[in-house]
Amino acid sequence: MPKAVRLVFKIVSIFIILGLVIILGTAGTAIYLNSAPDTQPFPREEAMRIEENVLFMEVRSGETAFSVGRRLENAGVIRSQLFWYFLSRFSKEHIKTGTYRIELPLSQTAIRSILVEGEQLLIRVTIPEGATLRRTAAILDEAGITSIDNFLAAASSSDITNLYNIPGESMEGYLFPETYLFPLAYPANMVVTTMADTFFKRLESIRGADSLTPAEINERVIIASIVEREYRVADEAALMAGVFFNRLSIGMALQSCATVEYVITEILGRPHPRVILYRDLEIRNPFNTYLRPGLPPGPISAPGEIALRAAFDPDDSNYLYFRLVDLNAGRHYFSHTYDEHIRAGTLYTKGI
Repeated sequence: MPKAVRLVFKIVSIFIILGLVIILGTAGTAIYLNSAPDTQPFPREEAMRIEENVLFMEVRSGETAFSVGRRLENAGVIRSQLFWYFLSRFSKEHIKTGTYRIELPLSQTAIRSILVEGEQLLIRVTIPEGATLRRTAAILDEAGITSIDNFLAAASSSDITNLYNIPGESMEGYLFPETYLFPLAYPANMVVTTMADTFFKRLESIRGADSLTPAEINERVIIASIVEREYRVADEAALMAGVFFNRLSIGMALQSCATVEYVITEILGRPHPRVILYRDLEIRNPFNTYLRPGLPPGPISAPGEIALRAAFDPDDSNYLYFRLVDLNAGRHYFSHTYDEHIRAGTLYTKGI
């Protein structure tokens, strides 16, 4: 082999070897930087915390990929924010705003995949039947989904009440009590509309509801909200609804202890009473149906499906009164006359 050819062969071989060394070195470095750190993570900010090797992290609105990488490196979750930045630069997909639950240890590419796909942490929250807007707001606030003030403001927004053709000033009674999955720090208006959409979806399954006007639906929702706070045994709900419609038909006051309780707890801000006293029946307020005939100004709670169906399809009877007579069984005594009603016993209220 000529000397010149051997020289060229050596030079090419050297470059090939150097290229392989560089490629292997780069690949090894990338593998190392991509791997999870050996040390224990240590978040230093409120938007990140670790519980039993699970990272809870909030990606803020408008936050850059470089900022996220810096926070992850400072917390000891990844080895290099620079490598994170390079991964972000070479990818056309962007990380999404939200709160995430990430099981550690994980590689940078695995963490980035979670943030890019938007696999957010969802909080399961249950709104009980009969809950008021304020009670609902407190539950959502405690779960970290939205603040009390933001929720109440959204639930009283004319934009939202007009969207659903609600005759009243708030969404009281129109947010269906259900178990929901919401992200942390979810916009309050989206929480309200999600619950309202659920309500009207359930309403579609109730016979005759689709033929009623918003005002007629509102009347039945008001009755349902009262029935929800009065009934304890499901088979009595429709009978109670019938009693209230019977009273309305003859111009008699509804005389619902639940409306008095609403005045005490939601308007006056007092503790929930176990027993309604006669002096409570004298509290002057438009929601007090002992003093004011007809329906109260609006619903007093979030009725569930049993109460809704009872209000839209009440039992036909000639009863005008009912009273709780078995506190343990939750049974009521239904009567035709006031004297018979008085003999039935003490006035109790239903807790949530």
